[in-house]
Amino acid sequence: MANLIYSAIASLDGFTADGNGDFDWAAPDEEVHAFVNDKERPVGTYLYGRRMYETMLYWETASAGDDQPAVVRDYARIWQAADKVVYSSTLDAVSSARTRLEREFDPDAVRRLKKAAKRDVTVGGPGLAAHALAAGLVDECHLFLNPVVVGGGTRALSAGLHLELELLEERRFRNGVVYLRYRVG
Repeated sequence: MANLIYSAIASLDGFTADGNGDFDWAAPDEEVHAFVNDKERPVGTYLYGRRMYETMLYWETASAGDDQPAVVRDYARIWQAADKVVYSSTLDAVSSARTRLEREFDPDAVRRLKKAAKRDVTVGGPGLAAHALAAGLVDECHLFLNPVVVGGGTRALSAGLHLELELLEERRFRNGVVYLRYRVG
């Protein structure tokens, strides 16, 4: 059985995007990117909502140019090799390989996916993660906290959510980013 992991890059005050929807402050440097790549290597399936999928589509072609840094090309290969499930009632189709479209999030279907999967499954995007966390599906949370306060926007963890967490790993990077890995209890 695979683990379901919620991984998010957030501001110190807990937002994945600011009040204008911007997240330029979250772009990882090479050290953080290489670490993220190593954490993502075991992932076999990504679960996305529409907005996160549209953001992540960049990786479908990011490895095409030799002008890209090695860490970017590496992550693109990792992303392209994994299956993707996109939950959306508004998308007509998906444009990336190894991707299927589901109209609604079904916790029982995700439980079956976890049980059958040989590699980890991640849920991307705070909206979809809120559903997975509320359904008790998430095994671990991986948070990359950036040294910036944005004052509002899209929360990494939804308001009203109560979780018991056990710290499994922590790491501090030279650029001030702090990685925290928790088991959801």
